[in-house]
Amino acid sequence: MQGQPYIVRKDLVLVGGGHSHVAVLKAFGMRPEPGVRLTLIARDIHTPYSGMLPGYIAGHYDFDEAHVDLRPLAHFAGCRLYHDEMIGLDLKNNRVLCRGRPEVPYDVLSIDIGSTPDEAGIPGAAKYSLPVKPVDRFLIGWNAIEHRVRDATRSFRIAVVGGGAGGVELTLSLQHRIATSCATAPVQFHLFSEAPQILPTHHERVRRKFARILSERNVSVHLAHRVHEITAEHLLATHSGSNLVFPYDALIWATNAAAPGWITRTGLAATPGGFIEVDDCLQSVSHPGVFAAGDIATMRNHLRAKSGVMAVRQGPVLAANLRHASRGETLSAFFPQRRFLALISTGDRRAVASRGPWTLEGALVWRWKDRIDRRWMQRYRDLPPLNGMNAGTVVPGHRNDGVAIREISELAMRCGGCGSKIGSTVLTRVLARIPIISRADILIGMRDADDAAVVEVPAGQVMVHTVDFFRAIVDDPYLFGNIAANHSLGDIYAMGAQPQSALAIASVPFGSEAKIEQTLYELMAGAAVSLEESGTALVGGHTSEGAELAFGLSVNGLAERSRLLRKSGMRPGDRLILGKALGTGTLFAADMRHQAKGRWIDAALESMLQSNRTAADCLLRHGAHACTDITGFGLLGHLMEMTRPSQVDVEVELDSLPVLEGAIESLTRGIFSSLQPENIRLRRAIRNLEATATHACYPLLFDPQTAGGLLASIPEANAAACLADLHQLGYIQSAIIGQVLEPSDTAAPVTLIL
Repeated sequence: MQGQPYIVRKDLVLVGGGHSHVAVLKAFGMRPEPGVRLTLIARDIHTPYSGMLPGYIAGHYDFDEAHVDLRPLAHFAGCRLYHDEMIGLDLKNNRVLCRGRPEVPYDVLSIDIGSTPDEAGIPGAAKYSLPVKPVDRFLIGWNAIEHRVRDATRSFRIAVVGGGAGGVELTLSLQHRIATSCATAPVQFHLFSEAPQILPTHHERVRRKFARILSERNVSVHLAHRVHEITAEHLLATHSGSNLVFPYDALIWATNAAAPGWITRTGLAATPGGFIEVDDCLQSVSHPGVFAAGDIATMRNHLRAKSGVMAVRQGPVLAANLRHASRGETLSAFFPQRRFLALISTGDRRAVASRGPWTLEGALVWRWKDRIDRRWMQRYRDLPPLNGMNAGTVVPGHRNDGVAIREISELAMRCGGCGSKIGSTVLTRVLARIPIISRADILIGMRDADDAAVVEVPAGQVMVHTVDFFRAIVDDPYLFGNIAANHSLGDIYAMGAQPQSALAIASVPFGSEAKIEQTLYELMAGAAVSLEESGTALVGGHTSEGAELAFGLSVNGLAERSRLLRKSGMRPGDRLILGKALGTGTLFAADMRHQAKGRWIDAALESMLQSNRTAADCLLRHGAHACTDITGFGLLGHLMEMTRPSQVDVEVELDSLPVLEGAIESLTRGIFSSLQPENIRLRRAIRNLEATATHACYPLLFDPQTAGGLLASIPEANAAACLADLHQLGYIQSAIIGQVLEPSDTAAPVTLIL
């Protein structure tokens, strides 16, 4: 995370990673707006590009070719990325309500969340059909259907409901994928359209072409069939006054677009279909400062069909208007075309071009479409270097240089003579909003006005103390607070203790009182998740302002003296068990360089958020002799802290090391954490260094971890059962990585096994 060289004056919040918002992020990355802080709330980190999705389904593109990775794009824009889902709006207080995190305040808001297929209240549709949106869930569902097709021993019937361009294109893509797969049983496709023709918004010439193509592919087309009910095995439809029953094995729902129901409950002006109604400037007709684009929006004065093309073309105007709105300037109008070129793929590497009565078909059209799509994706994949700039940095020649210079002057005037403390009023309001655990052994704590906390130590127990504090590695204060607290608790669990109380240490970036309060609240609310889960009482702390977000905890815990785990108890014959996968250091170094895929970072975050509490209990039950948690010194550094006081040697099997997705690829590119060179100095502890240093997992020995797993020395007889229990408890990547040996005469106690 880079420091923040500006005062936060406005919060611009983007909800959804649709095509328009992708353009907004690129625009703000190319020309940051001083004083404007961007936040992106996205349910999916990898957003599919509609133009390439049919080709991806058909098998012509891989996942990364057909999806925009929002994480590096957000970093490029200096935008905070919150991986969550919007579930509502508080328009009175300018708050976005999210499913899994605190509400997010905004000054200017833009919504680009796409749409869902319209099930029109048809009984059974939601339960038994697979909707094409959201796309990530459709792809998971289709993968399951594909497995069923491959295992089928009889004819398999796939029904697709929706005869528009999307439904036809999807049907042909799925049909091509199945035709080129290893299916042994015949597969039948049935396409149902309520309209009397397919592609009703296109010219008759285009419809005839696709009718022929569908016939050539043996797709049964059922026109003027109104589906009125879905059961577990049958589709019920009405045609010419008759009720018909069609059996199916899998049913896909690809009808017209629909909006999520919560939009109408927010108070935003909406169409009868529930879409956000916007004016020519893409701003809500009822709430200035709220913008919408893409499928979720309907322009009051320019009714057009929902399409990815429209969302792409709205992007530049939306970016300009969000900039204008944050400055208080006049907005620009967007005038959509009445007709635009549509390039519709036919599943194989062919496509049909459609614009009014003009149409063209063939492999050349596919190559044309492919070139256009790849060029669009390249704009958001090959990002210019940041050159050390972040959002709000002073850009020479920018029209707002005066504003930026004034902000830097304000920063310089923050003397720090008060300890850079955050005001008591802000602090009091924040503490009133977060849950504080009460414990009988906390005699004086957070709710008291004394100068220090007082805790009671029960007779026969010992107190364990630890402290951790570090700068933010993610730009979401709530997520960072959760991770930092989890990281800080790791030392307590590694000692076999139970956490009792904690003191918080927080440094919050400069800003207005309201911005500081919200950031501090999100930070503390995230930390409270880990503290509440562990039963730890927050009894006090210290806050300050600084150039960047940083947080940590001083934690104490209690343990029975006889159950205290140390690093020095390793015994020859013990097996080494590692509780979590390695790789957070290199992955977040790659993330800062825009070279980590979003799904890699998501998996790393999931690992970092997993508490070591139940793992520690499991290790104790299975008689652990020694334990530590893997953090900044890396696996080898912490292993050395165990072997030296234990006076033993160890063998580590490189092939057995659990590794986070993407870590090896990142290391292979030469991307290392800033602490890696310091950790590499410990390589002298490796006995057979020359023979093993070329192994792909070798650099992982030195990779510093955040909220890493526990490393324990377990009696050989208990190791297999302990590992099985860890897997059952959810530590699915835990592994036996080596064994403890008798000490040797050499000064290098570690032997690596290939």
